[in-house]
Amino acid sequence: ENLKIESVDIPRLEADEALIRVKVALTCGTDLKVWKRGYHARMITPPAIFGHELAGVVETLGSDVNGGLKVGARVVPSNSAPCNVCLFCRKGQSNLCEDLLFNNGAYAQYIRIPGRIVRQNMLVIPENVSFQDAAMVEPLACVLRGIDETGVQPGDTTVVIGCGPIGLTFVRVLSGRGVNVIALGKRPNQIRAAEKFGARAAFIAPDMMVPAKVVRELTEGGRGADSVIEAVGTAQTWEWALQMVRRGGVVNLFGGCPRGTVVPVDPNALHYSEITIKSTFHHTPRFIREALDAIVRGEIRSSDFVNAEIPLIDLPKMFEHMKYRNGEMKVAVIP
Repeated sequence: ENLKIESVDIPRLEADEALIRVKVALTCGTDLKVWKRGYHARMITPPAIFGHELAGVVETLGSDVNGGLKVGARVVPSNSAPCNVCLFCRKGQSNLCEDLLFNNGAYAQYIRIPGRIVRQNMLVIPENVSFQDAAMVEPLACVLRGIDETGVQPGDTTVVIGCGPIGLTFVRVLSGRGVNVIALGKRPNQIRAAEKFGARAAFIAPDMMVPAKVVRELTEGGRGADSVIEAVGTAQTWEWALQMVRRGGVVNLFGGCPRGTVVPVDPNALHYSEITIKSTFHHTPRFIREALDAIVRGEIRSSDFVNAEIPLIDLPKMFEHMKYRNGEMKVAVIP
């Protein structure tokens, strides 16, 4: 929890890199976890400038950058790019790339974009899309990939456990695509948001004696949900997810638990009920593009999620405030 605002040099570029002037950066639950825990298993090792959801304007281009990019272009850079040559990339699992290049530094006036991301994963923002909407691309890409991996179909009943920004994005997208969503959150304001975003039913989980029983009663024949997406990352909510799914259903353990977490599993239920367990991590270039397309269509709007705006100087104070989950979903940081 040691976050400071400091003056640093504007990054110098290699020939294939780009310098972006940040117009808006959005806070993220992952950034809050990095701040609280002091690390992230894959994305960042402090001390570092962090933040990874952003949109901005091309300030400078390296001499070898091509592809039609120009100084002044409005762009949304992803926070990663795969190598495209390792085993996982060749198997179509580029999110698991052995040399997955992460990039952080959105909480700043300028950010350097490595050449691999410039080539693969930095997109020009259409004129009718705002910077703030475009900055939603990265989290939306993770959600869209999670839906695809879970195999959710229109008409399915899907439980979303967790009504933070990611969970609510699942609720919004799934309900908009004809899925019957049951949402479990922690606070009344989250439940109101889930209902506004189209959830068929929404509950305050701490108030429920036996969450799985309540959820199953809302499904056909009490059999359980076709799929459950867990977007919290605790042992208890992972257990709930396994208890709520029907035979032959899919559980996506989307929320990453803290290191060392142990979750009990009933192997008998898994085997004889043929439950599929997945854990969707991160995104791929395909879903970065699909996310921007969805934003262009108006499927997701930042105004539904961003409920505060601050200058960069106020970021440490905002993280202290967000530590206690005081109602902010996402905050727009304007350098």
